[in-house]
Amino acid sequence: MSKLFGSSPAKTGGSVDTLIGRQTEILGDVRFAGGLHIDGKIKGKVDSSGDKNSSLSVSESGCIEGDVRVPNIVLNGQVVGDVHAAGKITLAARARVVGNVYYRILEMEGGAAVNGQLVHETGDGHATPALQNSGDDNTDELREARRLKGL
Repeated sequence: MSKLFGSSPAKTGGSVDTLIGRQTEILGDVRFAGGLHIDGKIKGKVDSSGDKNSSLSVSESGCIEGDVRVPNIVLNGQVVGDVHAAGKITLAARARVVGNVYYRILEMEGGAAVNGQLVHETGDGHATPALQNSGDDNTDELREARRLKGL
């Protein structure tokens, strides 16, 4: 089955139970268990229904317009919305995220882009933005990060 989708199970995080094809557009939320591969477009939330072993892979032709909550994600397409990965997220070279990325383990290839915050979440429920104070108080990014954090 992995040859059909052009990637190995090791890259997608597991087997693919559901495929959304390139010519398919779904309007509405998607809940799934197991493995989901997206070559098409979803306009709605994508949620793995509490299955801690679920995985999502989005090819470079895939697009999601809505929040994503899946433990394991391999993204090479586009997401417009916040992404929550309780396990591991891999942002491949053509990945584009317009929104915040909440992660435990992050792998990011050169060329991937996130227009939002990278927020590391620990197992105890705490989250820390990846942007930290480097001692230079004059950058717009640091001022904006402090404003958002209430500092």
